[in-house]
Amino acid sequence: MRYEIRVDGHMSETLTKAFPELDHVMMSGQTVLFGPVIDEAHLYGLLNRCQSLGLRVVEMRQLPE
Repeated sequence: MRYEIRVDGHMSETLTKAFPELDHVMMSGQTVLFGPVIDEAHLYGLLNRCQSLGLRVVEMRQLPE
């Protein structure tokens, strides 16, 4: 599965390194993290990582293969 997680604001390079398994782009005042997610536990782990870093997730969606 591939997912996209949109975070409010532009994440610094230091913050993006907290998500080594995902690629990222900056667009329209948001950071878009995207890439493969192994299973539901991995997805919840990514969301927990966002929360622990104080990031505001504005959208999350599964991408077509």
